[in-house]
Amino acid sequence: MDFGSVLSGFEVVFEPQNILYCVIGVTLGMLVGVLPGLGPAATIAILLPITYNIEPAPAVIMLAGIFYGAQYGGTITSVLLKLPGEASTVVTALDGHQMARQGKAGSALGIAAIGSFIGGTASIVLLTFIAPLVADAALEFGPAEYTVLALIGIFLVATLGNGALIKSVAAAGVGLLLATVGLDPLVGTPRFTFGSDQLSDGIDFVIVAMGVFGVGEILYNLEHRLRPQPAVLSFGRAIPRRLEWLQSRMAILRGSIVGFVLGVLPGGGATMSSLVAYAVEKRSAKDPSRFGKGAIEGVAGPESANNAAATSSFIPLLTLGIPANATMAVLFGALLLQGIPPGPQLIVDHPDVFWGVVNSMYLGNIILLLLSIPLIGVFVRLLRVRAGILAPLTVLVTMIGVYSIRNNAFDMFLVVALGILGYGMKKLGFEPGPFVLAFVLGKLLEASFRRSMRLFDGDVLGFFQRPVSAVLVAVLVLTVVVIPLLRMVRNRQAARIARETRQV
Repeated sequence: MDFGSVLSGFEVVFEPQNILYCVIGVTLGMLVGVLPGLGPAATIAILLPITYNIEPAPAVIMLAGIFYGAQYGGTITSVLLKLPGEASTVVTALDGHQMARQGKAGSALGIAAIGSFIGGTASIVLLTFIAPLVADAALEFGPAEYTVLALIGIFLVATLGNGALIKSVAAAGVGLLLATVGLDPLVGTPRFTFGSDQLSDGIDFVIVAMGVFGVGEILYNLEHRLRPQPAVLSFGRAIPRRLEWLQSRMAILRGSIVGFVLGVLPGGGATMSSLVAYAVEKRSAKDPSRFGKGAIEGVAGPESANNAAATSSFIPLLTLGIPANATMAVLFGALLLQGIPPGPQLIVDHPDVFWGVVNSMYLGNIILLLLSIPLIGVFVRLLRVRAGILAPLTVLVTMIGVYSIRNNAFDMFLVVALGILGYGMKKLGFEPGPFVLAFVLGKLLEASFRRSMRLFDGDVLGFFQRPVSAVLVAVLVLTVVVIPLLRMVRNRQAARIARETRQV
């Protein structure tokens, strides 16, 4: 690892404009986490056109801050209102809200902030040392390795999604189909353009992201935010007591490890990490019956895990060019919009962006810790803003942003169509995550596979003749067998937690 490049990354971070963008990103992330349903993927998608006129490093620093800042923002409403702002904080509501009802909301929010800081910072340290090693190894990858890697990514995301298995696979299939629209990447023949010149260049990822995540999420959430909000509990003292810290420290450690490992895996991410961390804490506890009744470990473990996962999910994106979850897919699009393809060459060709983004997370976590408690009252009041006011303003910003990319009215109609598609998918139980990720990886999969077939003279067995691709094929086959079993276990755990939530 080149420590000179690491130190130069801190020089990038401490430029005044980059500090400002980091503060903006973290604050927006907390706001997004507080507002139920909007989510970091939708917010980043809506802001993509704005970043087009910003330099690459500050743009990605801001968008990254939105992602990991949202993980803590959702905790505030989970604890005070039992209304998770983010899917990754659903499990926090089990014990966090019970602590709030017992007058310990401040302790719950305080330990969540500390756990988020420790989990996120530990994950950044590991990211700093591991990412360059992965990038160096990935420099040896060829078309065959990227073909199998893309397949693994698509399969894991589809099978580890939050929806039904068949629906997740179907959504991924539609995403792959949509990725073929436009000119053939090797021979230049138009495909699925229906004679339209507007579609000859394919569908831009920014359009897909803003439609499915932006407009689609807004339409879907309009139905849910019209419900009356529960009363807000006071949070009092926000510094955990010594006994509470002693009870939580091992949970924070275990949650950080779980989050880092699962965050790297495609389809893992913050939501699964928090769920697994909660299960680990409950199984390792001397008295599991405390969980669901206000156990502080049930807050510390999941909160450490989701922030650690949010950070470690940058490893496959920055080093391999493979997004591990839906938000990473949108960040993938943000890098492409800046003319910077993520992958093993990123650390060599754009070290200022790579190390600037990685090192900005140290600063972002400190800002998150400092802002988390003072801004609680402000964020809770924002929940009282009517959806009828917020949604039209968000759609207006989205449409202006879409038009500003290419000054093309056709893109606006396309975003509306994709927004309706995204809304319909959510209504029918199809997760948009596998759809968007398959769209991103589909182009890589097709181009890599066809180049591989040319190198192997059409012999599929050529994938087994290269050591790395052979190992990756073995991993793919293994996941086909193992993943359904893991999914079954996860669903049983989720069902048990749901029953406990109803009882509480």
